[in-house]
Amino acid sequence: MSDLQRLAAHHAAALLRFERENRQWFARSVPDRGDAYFADFAARHAGLLAEQETGGCHFHVLVEPDGSVLGRFNLVDVADGGAELGYRVAERAAGRGVATDGVRRVVALARQAYGLRRLTAGTTLDNAGSLAVLRRTGFTPVGEVSLDGRPGLRFARGLAADD
Repeated sequence: MSDLQRLAAHHAAALLRFERENRQWFARSVPDRGDAYFADFAARHAGLLAEQETGGCHFHVLVEPDGSVLGRFNLVDVADGGAELGYRVAERAAGRGVATDGVRRVVALARQAYGLRRLTAGTTLDNAGSLAVLRRTGFTPVGEVSLDGRPGLRFARGLAADD
């Protein structure tokens, strides 16, 4: 069973491998991170950890028993009881409920561990998988958005004490 863990320094190598192995898969539905992301990964990872220490974001990785990363589930722009949810799962995990399970786990953490009361998220209209995940996990559409020039939907979800 996979384990949702708060991002830490020891995840760097597995996370970089995850991003490299799935780069083309991710680029089908979200903007590519670009070559600089991979070239400067160590500094970028250290920066994320430093940012996480401020409480302005909460980064998580879904880790397999062998230590490989199966997905990322992040809460960013934490302020005034809310945050923006972002996630991505490995191509090999697509269609197996991994994203839905990961989002549910992060929603629970958002309320129970981080004291958040609401989350937002966005996805492009052509990302059927992500649209389904957000709907299955209690997010409702609240408006249209443009995500890097692509039409998308903005979602929101309130967090209750039992989340």
